[in-house]
Amino acid sequence: MSNAIPTRVLGKDGPEVPVICFGAWPLGGGMGAIEEEIGIRTVHASIDAGVTFIDTAEMYRTSESTLGKALAGKRDQIFLASKLSGDHSKTHIREAIENSLTQLGTDHLDLYQIHSPKPQWPIAETMAELVRLQEEGKVVHLGVSNFSASDTEAAIKHGRIQSSQPHYSMLFRRAEADPLPFCLENGIGVMVYSPIGRGLLTGKYTASHRFGGDDTRGSHPSLTEEVRAAAEQICQALMPFARDNGYTLAQLAIAWTLANPAVTSAICGAKTPEQAIENAEAGQWALSDAEMAEIERLIAGLSPGV
Repeated sequence: MSNAIPTRVLGKDGPEVPVICFGAWPLGGGMGAIEEEIGIRTVHASIDAGVTFIDTAEMYRTSESTLGKALAGKRDQIFLASKLSGDHSKTHIREAIENSLTQLGTDHLDLYQIHSPKPQWPIAETMAELVRLQEEGKVVHLGVSNFSASDTEAAIKHGRIQSSQPHYSMLFRRAEADPLPFCLENGIGVMVYSPIGRGLLTGKYTASHRFGGDDTRGSHPSLTEEVRAAAEQICQALMPFARDNGYTLAQLAIAWTLANPAVTSAICGAKTPEQAIENAEAGQWALSDAEMAEIERLIAGLSPGV
């Protein structure tokens, strides 16, 4: 396959980005230990495959520092996003952005996102500080992550929100009600995370699988027995469909999220160059309405509804 990954505009009058975004959470070891050298090669493989959109965060352990090394000499090729994960005090916001810029080896971020709502800090004050970062040239666009429609509505009163980053996959479909319709209506780009259900939609894991002690999936509250069982059933139902179309289950799961009209890009994590390339190739699969209807028929009643 070629590396001509389709692009979409991230939000109204926004930047053009690939439909696949490299998710850098695994680089920091959150899904099991990964050698830095392999992490760097994984980033390079992703870029070479056409994925020039990268998302990381303050809280992703060593992710930003590994990315900084991987992007040496390549920064100008990348639309680079990170997130404010800690508290929203003015002091911490300043510390967080400076640390992210230092670790990433850059003088600005193309997108800076609030990782999650923190009501103990007034959104007006948080946004005011982030807008100042824009004015100073440290940040180009502002976004939110894990924000509901009402959370986002409150934020946009105080500055332009270019993007939203919700949890969305065949396993976790709540975003279809909130915030995807709000984002579509208000010209806010959407970068969905965990499109393959934290790996459960790859077909590699049975419902009884137990992740290693250094893998946060082992204790993740969303990965209940019910969810694991549902994922295994969905994979069994879709395996022939993916195979008949020449793609993997993971690629099908990614393409499915991209078929939602509200979605701009799917954030896909990878721990190896091979996984990065597989994710990139998923961006070339544009599912038709008929194919989406067939998928819905095949998985009807299997989603745990969470």
